[in-house]
Amino acid sequence: MAAPLSFVVITGLSGAGKSFAIKCFEDMGFFCVDNLPTTLIPTFADLIMRSEQPIQRVALGVDVREGAYLSRLLDTIRELRLRGHAVEVLFLEASEESLVRRYHETRRRHPLAGEGSVLDGIRAERKALSDLREVADRIFDTSALTVHQLKDRLVELYVAPRSRPGLATSLVSFGFKHGVPFDADLVFDVRFLPNPHFVDELRALDGRDARAAKFVFSHEETRQFMARLEDLLRFLLPLFQREGKAYLTLAIGCTGGRHRSVTLVEALRGFLEEMGIQPIVRHRDLDRG
Repeated sequence: MAAPLSFVVITGLSGAGKSFAIKCFEDMGFFCVDNLPTTLIPTFADLIMRSEQPIQRVALGVDVREGAYLSRLLDTIRELRLRGHAVEVLFLEASEESLVRRYHETRRRHPLAGEGSVLDGIRAERKALSDLREVADRIFDTSALTVHQLKDRLVELYVAPRSRPGLATSLVSFGFKHGVPFDADLVFDVRFLPNPHFVDELRALDGRDARAAKFVFSHEETRQFMARLEDLLRFLLPLFQREGKAYLTLAIGCTGGRHRSVTLVEALRGFLEEMGIQPIVRHRDLDRG
């Protein structure tokens, strides 16, 4: 009997990057189908399992153009899971400002705009997809992402983690002045720690440099904070795994995202590796001013 399949359902707001994401999944070796009527997806899965072609990973593009079929998607996902298939929902969205700008740049009509404005269409679509967003396993806000950054994130999450059993854990450093990461599950503010930015010989360095890290950890409050954070993670991670959570993103923020947050994320990387967890590490704002 053929092994169960692994499905990623790619959906979200029009203009948020779904079409590009599907191309990325093709590049990653997924068998991709866009806008297959949701009622046909279980039959499609049966056909793949009987196919002589060795297909294990499938990406399905679903958007508001599904119309009446969209309401059946949640039932379809449940049916696939009952048959033993792994199903993940990836929801792409962006701010209204970003979506309006993208539509104006491409001069395309929004599928739900009708006689109204692009903004009317965006708001109607957001409402129509609200139930699907609620059940999404991952939500990506692409407002500030270039297509290259989006591809890097998808490769990071859907290629590299295949060798990581259990809870797929991501560590993100960021600067509060650039905004909190939208996909973070746990956020810690470390702006209370002494800042290397105000030390002349450390300002041009980043938190990965041993000299900057030594300065950050030379203060008692840093060492106490890390000890408490490590205790918290020892407590939380097994409980998240027991609950069945597949992904955890922990974000640490300082002012600019170059020094303190970077140092602490790198320290947490080592801590998690000692626990047998291979985290994905991303320093989001390292190269920003």
